[in-house]
Amino acid sequence: MSEAQTQKAPGSDEIVTLIVKHRVKAGFEAAYEAWLRNIVSVAGRTEGHLGVDVIRGKNAGLDMFTCVLRFCSTEAMQHWLDSPQRQALIDEAAPMLADGDQTEVNPVNEFWFAPLADAASPPPRWKQAVVSLLVILPHTLLVPLLWGPLLKLNAFLSNYLVATFLITLTIVVSVVYVCMPAATRLFAPWLTASQPREHLESNANSPR
Repeated sequence: MSEAQTQKAPGSDEIVTLIVKHRVKAGFEAAYEAWLRNIVSVAGRTEGHLGVDVIRGKNAGLDMFTCVLRFCSTEAMQHWLDSPQRQALIDEAAPMLADGDQTEVNPVNEFWFAPLADAASPPPRWKQAVVSLLVILPHTLLVPLLWGPLLKLNAFLSNYLVATFLITLTIVVSVVYVCMPAATRLFAPWLTASQPREHLESNANSPR
């Protein structure tokens, strides 16, 4: 089993993402997809697992599958990485993989802009800021309006701290799990447009 490369040591109390990249050998696509459905199901039953997204692309002419697994803590993620179930499944998939089992670990907020098109570097900060603004601004305008009628029904809920907590929690959950992943996929061509073409090509063909 390959070792996860930790880019930043997240604390045990924050959500982390495990990014798994598999480049599939030609002719093994159907078998790999069946295997992938199985391991996603197994991972979903692991304690601390919060969800998974699968992004399919191409790399050097082969199908590339990027799986983004979210866990409630570093400990939960490491438990899955070290589990006998995952080890057995990775051993089963090994003959189908061109470059083996590639894993990375990121705090959840860093992943928003990390895996786009297998680029060697993340998008410019100003582009990240623009996409973040487009996602967060509507939430700050609409979520308080949606919560408003409910907060007025109860004196406890209308307390400033309680109301602020509920509104903030709603925004964070929606942004992290729904809107930001969708936005990064939607704006992926624009986010990576400024990167030199030859840089992307050399990265795609480099050994992994």
